[in-house]
Amino acid sequence: MIRRTTVWICGLLCLLSVASACHAGEPDPAAGYDHLINTTYLPPYFDQETFDNVWRIWPEPLRSQAEKSTPDERRQMAFDRYGLTGRPEAPTKPLQYVVDKKGNWTLNCFSCHGGEIDGKPLPGLPNNRFDFAGITDDIRLTKALLGKKMVATDYSSLVFPLGENKGTTNAVNFGVALISLRDADLNFVPGARFPRMLHHDMEPPPWWHFSRKDNLYIDGFAPKGHRALLQFTMVRENGAKSFREREDDFRDIYAYLNSLESPKYSGQIDPQKAEAGRIVFNKHCSECHGTYGENATYPQRMVAIDEIKTDRARLDALSPEHREVYGKSWFNEYGEKAGLIADPAGYVAPPLDGVWATAPYFHNGSVPTLWHVLHPEQRPQIWQWAGKQYDHQKMGITVTELSEIPVGLPAIDKREVFDTSRFGKSAAGHDFPNSLSEEEKDVVLEYLKTL
Repeated sequence: MIRRTTVWICGLLCLLSVASACHAGEPDPAAGYDHLINTTYLPPYFDQETFDNVWRIWPEPLRSQAEKSTPDERRQMAFDRYGLTGRPEAPTKPLQYVVDKKGNWTLNCFSCHGGEIDGKPLPGLPNNRFDFAGITDDIRLTKALLGKKMVATDYSSLVFPLGENKGTTNAVNFGVALISLRDADLNFVPGARFPRMLHHDMEPPPWWHFSRKDNLYIDGFAPKGHRALLQFTMVRENGAKSFREREDDFRDIYAYLNSLESPKYSGQIDPQKAEAGRIVFNKHCSECHGTYGENATYPQRMVAIDEIKTDRARLDALSPEHREVYGKSWFNEYGEKAGLIADPAGYVAPPLDGVWATAPYFHNGSVPTLWHVLHPEQRPQIWQWAGKQYDHQKMGITVTELSEIPVGLPAIDKREVFDTSRFGKSAAGHDFPNSLSEEEKDVVLEYLKTL
């Protein structure tokens, strides 16, 4: 009897120990994903009825096509129009929005960081089709048609640039604007106003690079941490207290980002060419982009802007003062977190895991394929999406090269046309591949499929 009691007590103590550990809240990647798709950190933007009726304000002949379609077909048409995808585990539910039990839709982080490759949704993939301005404008018109109440977001595209091209957003200035209204503790400052900003568009990075970095963003200015992930929840409805209350959620989200791995290339690979490409890559490219396979390395090298020569709008958009405001705030533990770079010299060369899936390229999304990255002199000045099919020959998105912007395009279609002559959209720079022969470029392209 004593022995049984001892065993029972030991078992109970083990259960209590497990329960205590769970209650302590060890960061959980699975919980992090669940938070992103099921927890609202922003106020809702619109409801299910609005989304179901958005087709009513579409131009012809799209509206008539939608009218003749089933609800499921109309939903897919709307997903395609705005760059939304279904969730891998629930194809009819949007990956990019939290939809609550009342049918309210709230934007989440997957709007920029959850896309589609080869027809399959992939959380963590840059969403190269998301049209923030397009869905905002169409939802506003649909609400007006249905007599629905407007919210602040409905007017945002009228007063703040959201993104000139599908797949890009004015994300840096979202952060600058939001933090400019708060003090270091994230309390609102009465009378605070937005500073002068240099508006420009950015292509989001893939989330599976997160685990390889110590600092965030293309200029590498911000030390990595779970608090940094809360920046884009700084809407007026969220007071300073809300950020503290959500820390455990974002520890889970941080763990989720750290757990992501790059997708494997879905096409055919020539092993002999790829091996030849590995040798060329390690000789010419690894100094900045790292090595791969066993004993992989990533140097996190900052390349001076005068050396890389890519578009500098992103670098100039944040002043040292902007970066210091962030660095001294709660997000960066009031400056106690080491590693802030207030005045970076240029851009940090990214790792290239899964690079085959992340077109278009450069931090502003100006280069449509890896072939064009390797052929600087042949990058198109103006290009247009030619469908969602993946270009396995040039490794990137399928595009049509244009000599000029087509006249009379609706705004939402015009955002599928990329003009590299516009401010912040240059495709120049990173001309290092000019030192390679055509044969070397060909085998490097094959090697990039293996990463």
